[in-house]
Amino acid sequence: MKKAVVVFSGGQDSTTCLFWAKKHFNEVEAVTFDYNQRHRLEIDVAASIAKELDVPHTVLNMSLLNQLAPNALTRSDIAIEQKEGQLPSTFVDGRNLLFLSFAAVLAKQKGARHLVTGVCETDFSGYPDCRDVFIKSLNVTLNLAMDYEFVIHTPLMWLNKAETWKLADELGALEFVRHKTLTCYNGIIADGCGECPACVLRKRGLDQYMNEKKGADVQ
Repeated sequence: MKKAVVVFSGGQDSTTCLFWAKKHFNEVEAVTFDYNQRHRLEIDVAASIAKELDVPHTVLNMSLLNQLAPNALTRSDIAIEQKEGQLPSTFVDGRNLLFLSFAAVLAKQKGARHLVTGVCETDFSGYPDCRDVFIKSLNVTLNLAMDYEFVIHTPLMWLNKAETWKLADELGALEFVRHKTLTCYNGIIADGCGECPACVLRKRGLDQYMNEKKGADVQ
């Protein structure tokens, strides 16, 4: 019996990963982290999606992360921006390290050896903890730390946003992901505000995929 725990925010990428996990594993659970994120709606959306997909869902309190690493995702007084030569103000130091580590602890208690996360090196905004080399390194570290054979899966690692939409479509989840997820930095479900970096990236990818799909249908 193969069991997986999905690191789940209720956004486009993690929801696509949740559908991917449901296809590839016998049992799937989701874990969401409460780190006093700017929009609490994110947690509600994650819970709602997990319930609709009949996936057991755990929310873990990670509020210490907010205290340690103030950033635009947790503080309304910090602008969402990226200055040349610097990481975006939305980068949270240590977030994926902590999230995956705590997800691993939870997974072991539940008898799961597989962790699934939506990190991506293709469209990763320069976040160092979205890189493949980091994931591979952490996988080894977790196995050594807990003497337990985890496998971290990153279905989106080498996909751009258009290809991520294509994957969602192949999983029969394109309309679900489009209309029920929350990716927007301004806390607007579905297509979002259309202006923040997350919305721009999401829309550009969707437009590209739909145009490619339309072109393939015409041929």
